[in-house]
Formats: sequence, structure tokens, C-alpha cells
Amino acid sequence: MDDDPTTPKLDFKLLELLVCPLTKSNLDLDEQAGELISKKASLAYPIRDGIPIMLVSEARKLTD
Repeated sequence: MDDDPTTPKLDFKLLELLVCPLTKSNLDLDEQAGELISKKASLAYPIRDGIPIMLVSEARKLTD
């Protein structure tokens, strides 16, 4: 997520409630990449227009 003031930001209260749909584990926010990271599932869920896309089919596989 960039520093553009017109870009919607993720609500941090929402982040506290979200979990990985695959593992039900907590997520970490990567603001620079605009993704929510599930370390347990090794997946990165995209955030588009301030909305987290919590679909495994839309997630990017993380590499070591």
C-alpha cells in the first residue's frame, strides 16, 4: 500500500479480527506489499482498494 492519501487503508480493527481462512492463524500486515501474510500457511492475501481478499485461490504462495 503506497503513501498516496487517496489510497484506502486497511482498518487496523479489522486486522485484529481477520485470520487465515486455511489455518485460522493470525495474519501479519505487509503495508509495503499491500498483503496480509499467513506464516503458518505460507500465503500472502492481497489487499485491493483497502479490502483484504481472503480467498485461498487469490493468495500468493510465499517462498523461502
